Amino acid sequence: MPDINIGPIDSSDELRSRVLSLRARMEVRNKWLKERLETLLPRLMIEEGFDSWIVIAREYNEDPVIMSLLPDPQLSARRRTILLYTLKPDGTLERLIFTRFGMGDFYKSTWDPDKEEQYLCLAGTIMERDPKRIGINISKTWAFGDGLTHTEYLELVNTLDAKYVERLSSAERLCVRWLETRSPAEITAYPGVVEIMHAIIAEAYSPRVIHVGITTTDDVAWWVRQRIQDLGLYSWFPPTIDRQNCDGVKGNVIMPGDLLHCDTGFYYLGLATDVQRLCYVRKPDEQDAPEALKGALAEGNRLQDIHAEEMVKGKTGNEILKMTLEKAKAEGLNPSVYTHPIGIHGHAAGPIIGLWDRQQGVPGAGDFELHDDTCYSIELNIKKKLPGWGDTDVRIPLEEDAIFTGGKLRWLSGRQTKLHII
Repeated sequence: MPDINIGPIDSSDELRSRVLSLRARMEVRNKWLKERLETLLPRLMIEEGFDSWIVIAREYNEDPVIMSLLPDPQLSARRRTILLYTLKPDGTLERLIFTRFGMGDFYKSTWDPDKEEQYLCLAGTIMERDPKRIGINISKTWAFGDGLTHTEYLELVNTLDAKYVERLSSAERLCVRWLETRSPAEITAYPGVVEIMHAIIAEAYSPRVIHVGITTTDDVAWWVRQRIQDLGLYSWFPPTIDRQNCDGVKGNVIMPGDLLHCDTGFYYLGLATDVQRLCYVRKPDEQDAPEALKGALAEGNRLQDIHAEEMVKGKTGNEILKMTLEKAKAEGLNPSVYTHPIGIHGHAAGPIIGLWDRQQGVPGAGDFELHDDTCYSIELNIKKKLPGWGDTDVRIPLEEDAIFTGGKLRWLSGRQTKLHII
């Protein structure tokens, strides 16, 4: 398997060399998937109380979970794909696939389409194994756990024996746990993925990209998007650049005295990044950013620290949000917190810790508890009036990717404690 580099990226050429070829990525991702299927999924099924789990999807209408269960280079469910997982008495997991196309060592195929209808084969297989609690992907709370379409549900219940229909149960928690939990190999590699994101932002905040007084925020946003694509990565949302100016200069041309804010993220090796960082554009008579602005960044870092302290295993997202805001306000900060899980998806499965427009908590997704070996984009801001910036609050938005493991939160690849300077 190819090596995955981890560590500081010092040049554009090194950044380019960090990204693996498609074939090398396949080798890495499939090794990870095999490990996850053999060690993680059986444990999660036991913890969530299922001895069988069915995942069903049709091509171009894929269940949100299914692509995380299929090996590369699969790109779709190929007509209809049915996966059946069944725990054996020894705690290992039987992995079966009902499709016209095989999956090598990942799934054993038991269906002969020339002899039997697909759902009839599934029903017969379930009857042979006689599971007591069968998970299916239906959920009111989680899109991630609601991938079983109405038509496929009807096909399933109309084919199964009545006693097995009664044993069907929502697998929403199992879906979320599977998607949110990172394996040891993924945890080791994730910092290097985030470091690539940091390096792209650092390059964007440089004279190679920005000509003050000429370059616009849109120019930089499109440069970031193109850079991500040129590296063979995939943006999962359009990058944005915005500006706040101490002299009140309007428009989108980058000017001296600007506080620039970048928000961007990509997918690589099946893992997402999502980072926001700040840059100050010096005025001709300045050697550094104003002290007041650096102090505001320090307050944003303090909010991050408070947030990290409240990340406690077993607490819900809403509990973490409430305590973080209360402690921050008690220290005189003006906070807003809208942290989300990150991993296989950008806005990923797991406890939501506030939304920008829901600082009182998020029913449902915010009531999910925090587990070990899960990743988050710690996204927040503070607002503060600063001398020389008029009556308008200066907003300090920060977002850094982190992992909660061993009962503690740590940054995957550091955090911004100093402003980028142009």
